[in-house]
Amino acid sequence: MSKLFPANEGTIDRTIRIILGLGLLSLLALGPVPGWGLAGLLGLVPLATGALGSCPLYTLAGFSTRST
Repeated sequence: MSKLFPANEGTIDRTIRIILGLGLLSLLALGPVPGWGLAGLLGLVPLATGALGSCPLYTLAGFSTRST
């Protein structure tokens, strides 16, 4: 699994992603505001990448914010 999801996010990067993901997901609780439902569901992406510590786009670009 480490080749599929290599750890390439640093602590600050992961924290920002989790906060952003939770913030976007909280938009779903505000009710039926046009367009916010989709933004809320998109919050799953930064939340998942932050929780896993691996970003597929970073992997493709060969980029990492994780200190060695």
